[in-house]
Amino acid sequence: MRKKLGTLLLAACLGLTAGCGNGGDNPHASGTAGGNGNKDVAQNENTLEKAQRQGYVSIGFANENPYAYATPDGQLTGEAVEVARVILNNLGIEEMDGVLTEFGSLIPGLQAKRFDIITAGMFINEERSKEVAFANPEYSIGEAIAVAKGNPHNLHSYEDIKENPEVKVAVMVGAIEIDYLKKVGVADNQIVTVPDQPSAISALQSNRVQAVTMTGPSLQAMLDSTKDPNIERVADFEQPVIDGKSVRGYGAAAFRKEDTAFREAFNAELEKLKESGELLKILEPFGFTEDELPGDMTAEEAAKP
Repeated sequence: MRKKLGTLLLAACLGLTAGCGNGGDNPHASGTAGGNGNKDVAQNENTLEKAQRQGYVSIGFANENPYAYATPDGQLTGEAVEVARVILNNLGIEEMDGVLTEFGSLIPGLQAKRFDIITAGMFINEERSKEVAFANPEYSIGEAIAVAKGNPHNLHSYEDIKENPEVKVAVMVGAIEIDYLKKVGVADNQIVTVPDQPSAISALQSNRVQAVTMTGPSLQAMLDSTKDPNIERVADFEQPVIDGKSVRGYGAAAFRKEDTAFREAFNAELEKLKESGELLKILEPFGFTEDELPGDMTAEEAAKP
């Protein structure tokens, strides 16, 4: 009996750092086709055609919430997985096998054909784009802030925090936002470090700080779980520019360089999801909002330094 869409190759893969090895370790790996004609077809088809013929494809993921992760009952989910799930279904590929892989081994694993797509919410950048062919972005992610209802201090950027010495901002210990705030010029005595995200929200609720900052999906998830009508996310937050570049990043599925047909077909279906509004509906359960939609950004543009 075939596994349901999105189940994991746990028995073969869990605990391995580089995926499942070659096709012989994959219970879905195709054997010798019956007859020379079928063998010739299999040898000449590209990755997309093979996946469509077989009805499944293997995907690499790194178990990172909210992008791609395994639930306690062994199901694969996350924003990247669910976007791919819809697209692949539309392409006639009804099942996915998840190959658990350390993040740093995803690109080598793709190149070694341990799986055929990386669906891990991987950020597009110049260096990675030399190794793989990214699909167009499925989401964008940047910083966000929450404030008291009505935004009484009129905070719309880190610069606004810097300009008002009465404002203090809560940041989780060790978070990259501390560096961003300091590089923008926010004074040390305005930055209040807290042990975790709930502590940051608590500090805002008690007015020990006037703002909280973290990445957009993380902040949205905290606000959704807190359900406090007296605090709100700043909708028109201006992304900080650090060392001359916006901190906003773009995530996408990744393919082998030679799998041009697969990437183009994936992009075409992704564009349909954007135009119909379905992409946002897929992303929302994972803490993404309209602010995290990728807009018209392409993989080529996102890869530019």
